[in-house]
Amino acid sequence: MAKYLVIGNYTPDGIKGVLEKGGTSRREALVEACKKAGGSLESFYFAFGGDDVYVTVDLPDNVAAAALSSRVATTGLVSVRTIVLITPEEMDAAGKADVGYRPPGT
Repeated sequence: MAKYLVIGNYTPDGIKGVLEKGGTSRREALVEACKKAGGSLESFYFAFGGDDVYVTVDLPDNVAAAALSSRVATTGLVSVRTIVLITPEEMDAAGKADVGYRPPGT
């Protein structure tokens, strides 16, 4: 499973729906959507300031993440940014990988 951070910002109509139906209804909807995509919801937090919601999910792959993010975005009630998260161990492996990159000017 891969882990993703999803940052969401509601439109005025979107936040109106959250206030009418409750925050827990949004979390439950995402629990079900993640299950259908073959994954699970790890955390769901509302926030105030620059962003409205922070969610972490475990999904099988980038296709599942893109499908979920796209479905959420197509409602027009929330905009989403999806960020792939990697573990410290994955970062260690990336640092050891020889990709043969040449810097500019060399």
